[in-house]
Amino acid sequence: MKYLIVGLGNIGSDYHETRHNIGFMVVDEMARQADIRFADGRYGSTATLSVKGRQLILLKPSTYMNLSGNAVRYWMQKENIALENLLVVVDDLALPFGSLRLKGQGSDAGHNGLKHIAETLGTQAYARLRFGIGNDFPRGMQIDYVLGHFTPEQIEQMPERLKLAGEIVRSFCLAGIQITMNQYNKR
Repeated sequence: MKYLIVGLGNIGSDYHETRHNIGFMVVDEMARQADIRFADGRYGSTATLSVKGRQLILLKPSTYMNLSGNAVRYWMQKENIALENLLVVVDDLALPFGSLRLKGQGSDAGHNGLKHIAETLGTQAYARLRFGIGNDFPRGMQIDYVLGHFTPEQIEQMPERLKLAGEIVRSFCLAGIQITMNQYNKR
């Protein structure tokens, strides 16, 4: 059984480890723990992780955030992955830093990556793991905030939060969305 795990972010050194790139950071950490490497391909870099008989294709789109749907559609078609086996890892301003919430569907909540994925796939009924980045910014400074770097305190907490995000992704693939939401969304 195949799953497409899409970590949203922007390519390039200017965006490396910014709040908006938390999706990249989650799949990077999963690959690091499994000692696998990403390979550049069409519309993004991928790494394949095997977990108890399941194949997890980790994807970091190279399309920039606003065109993420192109990469998602391409890899879903290329690997013949069903919509219910798609999980998008995304930053979320509405959640406090480090909070993790799994949802089976929902609105884009103003997130351009999610918006483009929904437009491209023609549905918002796909799973997403929302990683809270907080919203501690002055009015009108949202773009600078999401494209900014984490605080030293957040960086200190990051290894544990990334590890937990990886656990949630693996549980989604092994136990399904409902069991995983029941187990992890309460934390």
